[in-house]
Amino acid sequence: MNMEELARLAGVSKGAVSLALNGKPGVGQETRERILRLARESGYTGNSKGKGKTAAAEANGTTLRFLVFTNAGLVHEEYYQQPFFRELIHHIEERCRMGGYRLMFSAIEEKHYEQGIRTIMEEPTSGVILLGTSLESSRIADIADKLPGLIVLDTCFDALPVHFVEINNYMGAYQAGTYLTGHGHRRIGYIASEERIHNFEERQRGFMAAMAEAQVEIPRSSLLAVPPTLFSSQGPLRDKLQHLKDSGQPFPTAFFCECDYIAISTIKALGELGFSIPEDVSVIGFDNINESLIVTPELTTVHVEKERMAAWAVDLFTSSLGVPPVVSTKIKVDTLFIARSSCRRLEPVTDL
Repeated sequence: MNMEELARLAGVSKGAVSLALNGKPGVGQETRERILRLARESGYTGNSKGKGKTAAAEANGTTLRFLVFTNAGLVHEEYYQQPFFRELIHHIEERCRMGGYRLMFSAIEEKHYEQGIRTIMEEPTSGVILLGTSLESSRIADIADKLPGLIVLDTCFDALPVHFVEINNYMGAYQAGTYLTGHGHRRIGYIASEERIHNFEERQRGFMAAMAEAQVEIPRSSLLAVPPTLFSSQGPLRDKLQHLKDSGQPFPTAFFCECDYIAISTIKALGELGFSIPEDVSVIGFDNINESLIVTPELTTVHVEKERMAAWAVDLFTSSLGVPPVVSTKIKVDTLFIARSSCRRLEPVTDL
């Protein structure tokens, strides 16, 4: 059976078959599973010249699996189109290419966890990098029990004996806080994600530590929470900012946002309310996604070394090949503050 015949049998295009067999994003999980099942049942092994292999056949070599549980908090079904994850995946692919490893992708809907993890166990690879962004400690512990040698990316739980590679979230938010206070801001707002994960909790700790050092108190009315993954000017965010504006209290001269998604939405919402950025209000984000350079004005943000995170994750996999480590490793990658046009220094106020 060739690829065209397999595509006809599955009722999909040849492109969809190629994506499914090579573990690439771009097809739904149910379609992917159907294609892989039909490939196994029909004995499909690639083209007659031996240039192609199924995902199962490739798994017998040095293959690294990138595992994602979708519809789990921030991680959507089309996670590979979300800017932060898209950039991270690109760097993982490049690192695998440099090491001569094949990278396959497995996306499992959270509601199908048990079935999905069994499928992964039946199709073993040389190693697994798990995107842990929205996963709880208990979930990661269960996955680690089933998939030895697991490497978890973009979160960390210190008590788990598992490899972790994470951002230094505390440091990044602390940098943002000290930048604002160092530029004369004292009326500061904080816009958080409604969905709470390890990364956001650490960012909040770091930012509030900077506020405490500068003896700046953020009033409860200036602590807002919104959905974290929408770029558009969100109605609820605009309404909350309007309420704050109408409250009669002094409006913040600056906002720190827990991620660039929120920061970009904040710039849009403030603009709709008649504020000029940064003349009236300064805005800082976190992640330094590519879109932070597209928004007007360009977004001041905290740069996350996605390339270095990817390198550490793949290198942990490399160092474990053939020699399972006795102890696990936890790596925290520092951040870099990027000053752009969405923030300004406040002029000192003088008495007349």
